[in-house]
Amino acid sequence: MIRRDYLIIGAGIAGASACEGIRKYDKRGSVTLVGAEVFPPYKRWILSKTFLREKDPNLKKLQEPDERWFETHKIETRFATAVTQFNIERRLAVLANGETIEFNKACLAMGSRPVRPPVAGVNLGNVIYLRTVRDALALKEMASVERGIMVVGGGLLACEAAASLRMMKLKIGLMHRDPYLLNRYLDPETGAWLTDHFAKHSVVLSMGESLNGFEGKTVLRNIQTKSGNRFPVGLAVVACGAEPNLHLVRNTPLSGPHGSPVTEYLETEEKGIYAVGDLAFYPDRIMGGVRRQTHWENAREQGLVAGANMTGKKRIRYEQVPCFWTEMFDLRMDFVGDFSVLPTRVDLQGAYAKKKFIARYYQGDKLRAILLCQQAQRDVDSAKTQLRQALGK
Repeated sequence: MIRRDYLIIGAGIAGASACEGIRKYDKRGSVTLVGAEVFPPYKRWILSKTFLREKDPNLKKLQEPDERWFETHKIETRFATAVTQFNIERRLAVLANGETIEFNKACLAMGSRPVRPPVAGVNLGNVIYLRTVRDALALKEMASVERGIMVVGGGLLACEAAASLRMMKLKIGLMHRDPYLLNRYLDPETGAWLTDHFAKHSVVLSMGESLNGFEGKTVLRNIQTKSGNRFPVGLAVVACGAEPNLHLVRNTPLSGPHGSPVTEYLETEEKGIYAVGDLAFYPDRIMGGVRRQTHWENAREQGLVAGANMTGKKRIRYEQVPCFWTEMFDLRMDFVGDFSVLPTRVDLQGAYAKKKFIARYYQGDKLRAILLCQQAQRDVDSAKTQLRQALGK
């Protein structure tokens, strides 16, 4: 049996950052990082942006940190290795190859998997779920030979993928069940402006259309909507959300309906077991309430905090103003704060027509979120400060 002081399950940015957090305060403890993907940790957020558009993408540039970092810091890595069993009481993890690791402390960082719509044909060839490097490489190859491509969804990943594919001069359609894009985050007026921006870039929009199924014998031939429309396309990119990978700890206190519940220190109710990134359902000390985020910056910061806390040499609370960003065509948009509830009032500074503005979202008299379009990093940092001040934090 293998014995380790620390076991990190999941080799995304959250798991890699947990290793960094550990090594900052514990130089000698034994650490093993286990990841199901064959690749070392990489910048997943690039896949729908520059990586998709590059003719010859450099896989080495994706890595963060690179493999040498793990060697230098004496961290054992097990890539292309799945954990099949996780025993909380005995502090044991069984790997797919039959090996067993006995650990003192563990961090769950398994990330998310794409939601597969409950319709026919979701497993047909040429139906792509963009999550991994392999997915992105397959999409690039298929897109080069298929004339018609349909992106299904209207969230961040769907919009980024549609914009990147269109920037590659491909014929792109985008189907979304709601009346405007990014409806989970944007107010109706800003959402209508963004949707029109996609139309101006010749993305063929099918708004208000709900998916009914994918048709074809082995590969995709048509996409059918609930209204009865059929779109003859040979390639679909499905981006209908993501759900946390909690199957390993299903039916345990580490798994809940909204993720893995953790304290402000990112520790589960099982002492010595932490959860970070897409899994962590954590108390938001700044915005209030409890939330789960699926963004890179959140995963990175949580990994660093959890790793430090695991050593027992630090006691750090996780408190960060929720923040993420996106790039679509010629737009860079930063989202700072809580966009989970539609605002009752929007204060717009700037103009949609100039594609440069700051929109402040209020709930009653309370500032809850700030949307920045084409603004400098100092303005984004200022927005975080404004929110903290507005909330008395």
